[in-house]
Amino acid sequence: MGELVQRASQQLSELVRGELRLAQAEMKEKGKRYGKGGGLFGGAGLVGFLMLQALVATVIAAIAVALPVWAAGLIVTAVLGLVAAVMALTGKKEVSQASPPAPEETIENVKADVAEIKESAHR
Repeated sequence: MGELVQRASQQLSELVRGELRLAQAEMKEKGKRYGKGGGLFGGAGLVGFLMLQALVATVIAAIAVALPVWAAGLIVTAVLGLVAAVMALTGKKEVSQASPPAPEETIENVKADVAEIKESAHR
């Protein structure tokens, strides 16, 4: 009987080790895919940024048909500056509303759970 328990324990240990190796290999493969995906997203962001620069140049050229080039550049710069300012102020507002960066509701729930456990232990 003792030998059977020992063998079962050994087989269970081997099974757990095998599952851990499988999980490790799977996570390694997923990590590689996440890395590739992240690199591709980064490349797409860079190309998208270059596309926006080309679009800005196109808008300047289109406005320059009716106005001097310097005026067209100034108009586009002012519009982009206004968009950036609105985005920055909106972002600042969102960040200030998110403060403090702690899961307050979860903390309160954990405190309530701890208090309940302590109360149950005293009974």
